[in-house]
Amino acid sequence: MVHPSRSFGSVSVAMVTPMLRDGSVDIASARRLATHLVDSGCDALVLNGTTGESPTTHTPEKDELISAVADEVGDRAMIIAGAGSNDTAHAVRIAEAAHKAGAHGLLVVSPYYNRPSQEGVYRHTLSIVESTPLPVMLYDIPGRTGVAFGDETLDRLAEHPLVLAVKDATGDVAQGFDRMRRTGLEFYSGDDSLNLAWLVHGASGVVSVVGHLVAGSYVAMVAAVDDGELETARDISATLAPVCDALMGGGQGAVMAKAALALQGHIDHPTVRSPLVEANDAELTDLRTALVLHGLLEDNHT
Repeated sequence: MVHPSRSFGSVSVAMVTPMLRDGSVDIASARRLATHLVDSGCDALVLNGTTGESPTTHTPEKDELISAVADEVGDRAMIIAGAGSNDTAHAVRIAEAAHKAGAHGLLVVSPYYNRPSQEGVYRHTLSIVESTPLPVMLYDIPGRTGVAFGDETLDRLAEHPLVLAVKDATGDVAQGFDRMRRTGLEFYSGDDSLNLAWLVHGASGVVSVVGHLVAGSYVAMVAAVDDGELETARDISATLAPVCDALMGGGQGAVMAKAALALQGHIDHPTVRSPLVEANDAELTDLRTALVLHGLLEDNHT
């Protein structure tokens, strides 16, 4: 059986950026969490992405995180750094700094809020791609950015030797299936509820938030699809659905992932930076119940 190429691994977690109560980045917890995730089966980690609160962390903080995590697990997992901004020059500086800090690859999102033309999207992205020698995964999430990678833009970018993959969070698996066949780019699921659908359609892997809690299960799902054991893969997906809903149902993965990791003891505090706010008591109660129900938290854990 022929498996898809996997330049960015097969199971990646879009890792939270742990913070102390005062809001400063908690490098010690980040090292501990990265080790836990790789020990759980992740072969790649995305740092400074949406779930890593990239809009409210600054370049020196991003670089310190990259350097620490690369030092901790970079010999066992690919370290992919977010290099997104709606200011092209700023995004280039982020990419260059990430390269110097030890990142192995870049995640480049379309330029949000400005609503540029597709030519603008192309030139913006190309500037970032050509600023370092690192391989690039494009990030298509128009629900957040307000601008998608159009077909022609994607086709043009796919011609660049450093553009190897797309993290697709459009929710449109059929479109992605067509695009991966047409462009030859590797596709990665950017939506945990659609991980199985993407894998069955030939995706190379997943970039997951829920993987903070169940990376090993996603490793098993990928292996089952690789081996043609679709019933096993479906069973895994069905088992994980309530966990996905517990973390992602409210739409703010960074908040709920941090809350869950703090409950489990993998990070010291669930602190997030404004405008995000920590989960409230009702949300924490529901989350704790779901984690206990699915064997992800001890009954007596408080």
